[in-house]
Amino acid sequence: MRLRLSRLHHPVTTLGPGRRVGIWVQGCAIGCPGCVSRDTWVAEPRHDVDVDDVLDWVAALDPAALTGVTVTGGEPSEQPEALAALLTGLRALGAGHDWDVLCYTGVELDEFRARCPGAYPLIDALITGPYRAGEPTDLVWRGSANQRLVPCSPLGRRRYAPWVDARRDRPELQLQVDDDRVWLVGIPGRGDLARVQRALEAQGIRLEGVSWRP
Repeated sequence: MRLRLSRLHHPVTTLGPGRRVGIWVQGCAIGCPGCVSRDTWVAEPRHDVDVDDVLDWVAALDPAALTGVTVTGGEPSEQPEALAALLTGLRALGAGHDWDVLCYTGVELDEFRARCPGAYPLIDALITGPYRAGEPTDLVWRGSANQRLVPCSPLGRRRYAPWVDARRDRPELQLQVDDDRVWLVGIPGRGDLARVQRALEAQGIRLEGVSWRP
């Protein structure tokens, strides 16, 4: 099974509770105005990888040091079969370690369930709905006020119920450097992207292109 993949990161501490694997899929036909991940919209053959290769990468990590996996993108529901295969493999790897699976989607809950009947039962919590730049929010792990955090399983309800209406004083962001790229991991608030760019430039790091601009 092939998955259109953008990137993998570990550890991720800004997209869900604890220390997580972050999996960004490639390809999104929704195209929300103001999206910070425009680089994940267009899918090309170069983005295709074997699901087994992703699982091998995760398997090389210490399973006891992981709280869970966050799948985002891109739009995961546009790859329903590959998503189901990926989550099945992740469930096997996390057996006995109480990992949870958090998935972001730009569609609402009912549409996600219809698109992904094989993947939905393998997800512990969903963050649903398109990003709307005109509806800023301080809800944790969400970019706009319309987006919902939906616990979907007993583990999801136990782990995520306290966070459904939780708010943040300021978004938590991570920077990860990969060769000649700097990745921002997290949900930025208004003005955060410009502040990050200025802070990097003050350290002599000039960004030649950024994912949040056309």
